[in-house]
Amino acid sequence: MKNIFVFQTKIGIVAIEDNGTEITDVNVISENHSIEVNETSLLKNAALQLNEYLEGKRNSFDLPLNPNGTEFQKKVWAALCDIPYGETRSYKQIAEYIGNPKACRAVGMANNKNPIMIFIPCHRVVGSDGSLTGYAGGLDMKEKLLSLEKGKAI
Repeated sequence: MKNIFVFQTKIGIVAIEDNGTEITDVNVISENHSIEVNETSLLKNAALQLNEYLEGKRNSFDLPLNPNGTEFQKKVWAALCDIPYGETRSYKQIAEYIGNPKACRAVGMANNKNPIMIFIPCHRVVGSDGSLTGYAGGLDMKEKLLSLEKGKAI
């Protein structure tokens, strides 16, 4: 059974879902989105940690995560979690890190399918030239998250 907690943040209305023991999804949703809410202590803790992060008071998360995806996607998402706060990596660097240097595009697709945004920091992946590339929350949000990690308030 999935539980969901919806709350307002600095980046919009966020919905966090769990399966009873692990976080499975994080999404920014529209205001008129109708969702049946079932809060758990895990979801409330995740919301607290997310808000602390967005306030610049937290630079890592202590949450059980269980993203649904292929083995390759999970390998990429695990690599994203190894990118230190305030740093970025290119798609090529992630491909090399997971031992598949020619998989830049596949890394990009896995990044795009990340179901647990922010907690799995796909916003820290940029183009080889340092340019901001696609982000599920939009490039504006990606820029805000990266700026936050550089010490600027959002």
